[in-house]
Amino acid sequence: MAQRMKRQKSDYGSVYKGHEGQWSWLFHRITGVGIILFLFAHVVDTAVIGWGPNAYNRVIHAYENPFVRLLELGLVAMVIYHSFNGIKILLIDFFPSLTTKIRTLGFATAVAFILAMIPITIIMLSQVIDLFRGK
Repeated sequence: MAQRMKRQKSDYGSVYKGHEGQWSWLFHRITGVGIILFLFAHVVDTAVIGWGPNAYNRVIHAYENPFVRLLELGLVAMVIYHSFNGIKILLIDFFPSLTTKIRTLGFATAVAFILAMIPITIIMLSQVIDLFRGK
């Protein structure tokens, strides 16, 4: 008993280290919330047109900021991951026998996400670099 208590890392037990399925679930939820937050911000920035073209142009000009462009890259990554993971979930829902291949499907989802993000990241980061150079 004393040895068991000694192994715990906190008063609430040891730190849980989830498997691929738990990480996939967590990232799916986080990306979903991120996409919803973007949609809310997009509705707000579009609604600024009601205050006139000058107000709208100032808001749109903020998107030329390199930091905002990096946030856009994050948004694209969230949409791509959420989409690919959603397809994986859809496949498992329609074909329950795929639950035996969940680790393989998770790996395929991660590989597809990485392969899709390589050219997207190159294109979007080159635009950020151009902004820093003043082009």
